[in-house]
Amino acid sequence: MEDSAVESWQDSYGGMSADNLKGLVLALSSSFFIGASFIVKKKGLKKAGASGIRAGVGGYSYLYEPLWWVGMMTMIVGEIANFAAYAFAPAILVTPLGALSIIISAALAHIILRERLHIFGVLGCVLCVVGSTTIVLHAPQEREIQSVKEVWDLATEPAFLMYAVSVMAAVFILVVRVIPEYGQTHVMVYIMVCSLVGSLSVMSVKAVGIALKLTFEGMNQLIYPQTWAFALVVCVCVVTQMNYLNKALDTFNTAVVSPIYYVMFTTLTILASVIMFKDWDRQNPTQIVTEICGFVTILSGTFLLHKTKDLADGSSASLSMRSSRHPDESVYDPEGIPLRRQENIRPS
Repeated sequence: MEDSAVESWQDSYGGMSADNLKGLVLALSSSFFIGASFIVKKKGLKKAGASGIRAGVGGYSYLYEPLWWVGMMTMIVGEIANFAAYAFAPAILVTPLGALSIIISAALAHIILRERLHIFGVLGCVLCVVGSTTIVLHAPQEREIQSVKEVWDLATEPAFLMYAVSVMAAVFILVVRVIPEYGQTHVMVYIMVCSLVGSLSVMSVKAVGIALKLTFEGMNQLIYPQTWAFALVVCVCVVTQMNYLNKALDTFNTAVVSPIYYVMFTTLTILASVIMFKDWDRQNPTQIVTEICGFVTILSGTFLLHKTKDLADGSSASLSMRSSRHPDESVYDPEGIPLRRQENIRPS
């Protein structure tokens, strides 16, 4: 029995196939482009905000800033590479590598934007990455689907319809009631909108991807209205995501936005996938418990990231007694992490 276990291990780790290697390279490239895009877009947002109305307070002057468009195109290239990676390698290989974009973004933010994380912020990022990776690594394999109509049937089942309606209701409340009052002071508000909408966009992206893959294999799916319905949902969701992600990046520190967005987006996407594709029906209790432990780890990391704000606020008080700063500069010392730019802090 011990010999058979060794043989099974050798079979599993005997080497990476050519397709898996292509998927790995594409996924790594995707992480680099997406991580870098956060920094380039933030530079563009800062430059646009210096001469116009900032995105964080409802402005769209960044649309006229070439640097922001460079960042946008960089993100699109990364997303295309990520989409292509799933065509060559299984999700269990590709999805966890998305966490590398957080590390790249934080490193570039430190070098280019002079943004620094407190030690607890670093630990929070690590916990977020570990927790998200644990969930994704133990996620089940995707089911075989032969037609986009099968995906439509899954999306129109009562359980997922209830989830979709709940997401749209939550987003409506956040946009209409919560964002006007708390959007400038709580990082989770903008990110919750991006993540909730993002979970629906990923399900639609999967549907469109399946339709294109089957079409390339000779089974034309473009003749079905379901394909175009999913494509419409993708367009609406992506535009919404980009709008509120821009607001989050312009208002809060990049090194905080990136990991929290990754955590929330990954968690809600997995939840949506579990409901729509019934992933847990094909898993044993050990795998499910492991995923729950990963979720608890994510919550711990998120708590530390918020705790970092308190530490930074405390350090800024003593700093203001020693020196004065220009209004556009960060009010926190180099060892802290500013969650808000100084101009966003409203006097009471």
